[in-house]
Amino acid sequence: MSEEMNQGQQDACAEGCSEEACGSCAHAGTCSSKAKDMKVAGNAYSHIKNVIGIVSGKGGVGKSLVTGSLARMMKSKGYSVGILDADITGPSIPKMYGIHEQAQGSEEGIFPCIAEDETRIMSINLLMEDEDAPVIWRGPVISGVVKQFWTDVIWGDLDYLFVDMPPGTGDVPLTVFQSLPVDGVVIVTSPQDLVQMIVKKAYNMAQQMNIPILGIVENYSYLECPDCGKKISVFGESHIDEIAAGLGTEVLGKMPIDPALAESVEKEDFSNVENPYLEGAADTLLRMAYQ
Repeated sequence: MSEEMNQGQQDACAEGCSEEACGSCAHAGTCSSKAKDMKVAGNAYSHIKNVIGIVSGKGGVGKSLVTGSLARMMKSKGYSVGILDADITGPSIPKMYGIHEQAQGSEEGIFPCIAEDETRIMSINLLMEDEDAPVIWRGPVISGVVKQFWTDVIWGDLDYLFVDMPPGTGDVPLTVFQSLPVDGVVIVTSPQDLVQMIVKKAYNMAQQMNIPILGIVENYSYLECPDCGKKISVFGESHIDEIAAGLGTEVLGKMPIDPALAESVEKEDFSNVENPYLEGAADTLLRMAYQ
């Protein structure tokens, strides 16, 4: 798209468009200082200090694993945490924590389910009679549900709410960035050939939406030999340090292929997980708590 056409679209938006039309525009919320604020009010019984989005440019990079790991690290440090599972068509957070019951509600809203470690969790699976049933909905319906997880869920007092987003730069990430007061995003990736382009897509979307980028977590960085301790680069040599430097951000952690983490997910025992690979990410989140 030419610079003139791009500016023309932004000028047109600045003149005033409907919320529905603006919501599907790539420049929504950024096209002009006159653009309307599309943030929606949270539930009256929710008081959340920091909202952290966990994003990725593609699927299969372990984004939910990183989301749960960050929640566990902050919980272990004494902070109250919640997870909003915004991956409506591929929810995995409840099963990781061994939660299979349905969420309950009242006139004031919906109560999140409470994991063994007291992490508060809301996911579409917690509202369905059959958790194995597929969610075959169009984008606007899915986006509406994600907004309701913010407006209708009684989160209570939380230091951190982690939003596990679906991969890519489509409807749901756009809805979250427009509607929720996101304080920063963590980009999750893996050491593969297309990683630079994929990371840049997620990075550029966050920048265009004026969302601070906290840093990058690389998953599947290596496999440690159980016999000799040698690090084996299963998916090729990592270039994440150079990519992060080129984008002006930092690497928050490099997670190996760890059988212990995989076993915790399979046993639905994530409430007891310890993930030592993300201390850099935890330090960044801790700094937010004191701002």
